[in-house]
Amino acid sequence: MNRFALVLLAALWAGAALAQGLETPLPDPAQEARAQELHKRIRCLVCQNQSIHESNAELARDLRVVVRERVAAGDTDEQAVAYLVSRYGDWVLLKPPFNGRTLLLWIGPALILVAGMAGVALYLARSRPTGPDLNPLTAEEKARIAELLGEERQG
Repeated sequence: MNRFALVLLAALWAGAALAQGLETPLPDPAQEARAQELHKRIRCLVCQNQSIHESNAELARDLRVVVRERVAAGDTDEQAVAYLVSRYGDWVLLKPPFNGRTLLLWIGPALILVAGMAGVALYLARSRPTGPDLNPLTAEEKARIAELLGEERQG
């Protein structure tokens, strides 16, 4: 194998090793499993629609380390999550709680849907003609239409 292929192979291997991150799992498998489950509940603040479990962002890695530290320190799942919420707010949770601060977050999509449907209904109601026909045909126009239709039927 030539040197270029060896260097390329080494670079690919090193890249794959770095992509895995330098995080060390907790020595206790039960604690590590708890930490992994918590990682799936916490939002990556950089990616915004990924959990810190899925994200490769540096901040997500830092949050995974914090979660592992809290679990290793003996915190319950709720205490570990509460610690992160106290620092970052409810935004850090992938499924924020239903309370007064997050009420708009939960009912906002329904309000937007209702407002959109009301707007469409209002538009349709205003665009529909009402009352008698505003432009009735004159007797002359009706005769011309009958003449044209008669010619088409004969032709």
